[in-house]
Amino acid sequence: MSVATMLAPAVAANAPPPVLEVTDFSVEFRTRSGVVRALDRVAFSVGRGETVALVGESGSGKSVTAYALLGLLDAAGRITGGSAVLEGMELTTASPAALSAIRGKRAAMIFQNPRAALNPIRSVGKQIGDVLRRHAGLGARAAAAGAVEMLRAVGIPDPQRRASAYPFELSGGMCQRVMIAIAVATRPALLIADEPTTGLDVTTQAVVMDIMQKLAAETGMATILITHDLALAAERSGRIAVMHAGHIVEDAPTRTLLLNPRHPYTRRLLAATSTAAGNLSDLRSIPGSLPDLRRDDLPPCRFAARCDRRLPACDQPMVWHDLEPHHRIACWNPA
Repeated sequence: MSVATMLAPAVAANAPPPVLEVTDFSVEFRTRSGVVRALDRVAFSVGRGETVALVGESGSGKSVTAYALLGLLDAAGRITGGSAVLEGMELTTASPAALSAIRGKRAAMIFQNPRAALNPIRSVGKQIGDVLRRHAGLGARAAAAGAVEMLRAVGIPDPQRRASAYPFELSGGMCQRVMIAIAVATRPALLIADEPTTGLDVTTQAVVMDIMQKLAAETGMATILITHDLALAAERSGRIAVMHAGHIVEDAPTRTLLLNPRHPYTRRLLAATSTAAGNLSDLRSIPGSLPDLRRDDLPPCRFAARCDRRLPACDQPMVWHDLEPHHRIACWNPA
């Protein structure tokens, strides 16, 4: 498959106002071996009805971004700076109670491993009903009926019977559909899908993504798609933000980024993607590895040690450059 066949529709010129606006967002973890600077001045936005893909290698900070936004960091993690505004509400200073109130109502997340995320000793219908009772204020009977309707909406056959099933009685694809039903039950303004197709066969992957896309189109939900799969991001998102070692290094409409990637890391990432390379013999691995984020002397550009375009200017603080409308890059020597 060529890059051209991977292209998603270009972003509309008049994008809707952001549902989520993230600015200079930084996160660190305090561990026994040192402070891990997991995110550094991350910035992006997601508009109503828009799907933005966060892509990058494992360990680049994609999932940490999602967990931090929703207040789900473990005790070792903390937000050290920046802003994240969801529909006018500042998430970084919100109380735990306030964050708990919006999770599942105005912002929801689909986790990587649905079997681990679902309660193994509670039927899937009751788990969907729990969300409807808490966030939609429904009574027990209405919540149970609503759960069946949500199972039907995500394409689960015989939803009345399946509502009584437990997660271990369902396939991985079915469990992922249940997770989607739980996430969108209250029509949230923002959906974060963290590697939603991991472990699924190709056919089931397509079905799961079709369901998400259909529900987003019907409700105007903003979606953050977290994935290491550039082909998936190309097919399902209108914009891609590329992450490397806790930085967003390039942010552009999908068509622009795939046809004209400018950051050296983005180019390397595309060259290491089988669907972009065309043939296995064309694949090129990315040299080196992610830097140790516990270092006190991390360079301004965390890709510098792996980059063949490094200049003395790259030792200066990293800043955003607008190459063209809606195409931003954090690089002193773009390709």
